[in-house]
Amino acid sequence: MNAVVHIKSEYVQSYNSDPLLDYFWGPHGSRGLRPQIATGSGVIISEDGFIVTNNHVIEGASKILITLNDGRELDAKVIGMDPNTDLALVKIEARDLLFAEFGNSDELKLGDWVLAVGNPFNLTSTVTAGIVSAKSRNINILRSNANENIFPLESFIQTDAAVNPGNSGGALVTPNGQLIGINTAIASKTGSYSGYSFAIPSNITFKVVNDLKKYGVVQRAFIGVIIQDVTQNMMNELKLPNTNGVLVSGLSVGGAAEDAGIFTNDVILKIENTFVNDVPELQEQIAKHQPGDLVDILIQRKGENKVYKISLRNQNGNTELINRNANL
Repeated sequence: MNAVVHIKSEYVQSYNSDPLLDYFWGPHGSRGLRPQIATGSGVIISEDGFIVTNNHVIEGASKILITLNDGRELDAKVIGMDPNTDLALVKIEARDLLFAEFGNSDELKLGDWVLAVGNPFNLTSTVTAGIVSAKSRNINILRSNANENIFPLESFIQTDAAVNPGNSGGALVTPNGQLIGINTAIASKTGSYSGYSFAIPSNITFKVVNDLKKYGVVQRAFIGVIIQDVTQNMMNELKLPNTNGVLVSGLSVGGAAEDAGIFTNDVILKIENTFVNDVPELQEQIAKHQPGDLVDILIQRKGENKVYKISLRNQNGNTELINRNANL
């Protein structure tokens, strides 16, 4: 609980004049800038004040105020933001803070107990409990924009721990206190909790925040394939032995996968030591890496399995790393 903070984001919006206020203050007297406040949660991940939260909690904010569990209030500066995963990293000037330790979200199993810690409805330090209901969920809540190089990555941990507005950016932890997710969304028709909540896995979070800290931008890696889940119809049509794995339905010309010898209609079964059975699972495993990494990928082709080594690339098709911090 001491590692989870309350975040207040201030936004300045311009307003047209209000006839009623103009009556009291004169023509156009009400026109101008008025602050708007949004709240959420964050998790301290280092003793010197680095805090991870959701991108949507702080995006566009002109001022960010952090309230610690002991009541201290401190201004925060943005270190980096990643709309692809809806994660952001901010920092406060403080020392000797209690912080959350990252756990391994790959080791989570369905039915494992988890705790959600955050500040729903501005109620500080609220803890709820539930179990892991599913993994690698894609619920299509993150926007895509190719012009801004936004390619959403959704592979959420689904739980039945109660999460409400204000919990965004808070911690999902194991019973022994390890951080295994950042609470991000709820499945609801009312805007409040109605059964399921979703968290970004800690393994994705760990990679993203370290990239933001080191480079100021996330080093996103790509295989260079178009992929889709293997359905019963595809299995029958392509004469596959089962529906396991992820189907390669297309290749980027001159991309990493094509250069490595992967073909259309190959089935990806495994990334490194992890089996993948749907698109979000595959994307989550690749998201741990950066351009230039050599990755072993197990491919099934015509009933035979073979391991291919692929050198992952960035969105421009090369292995260069982008370092925004180098210009600071």
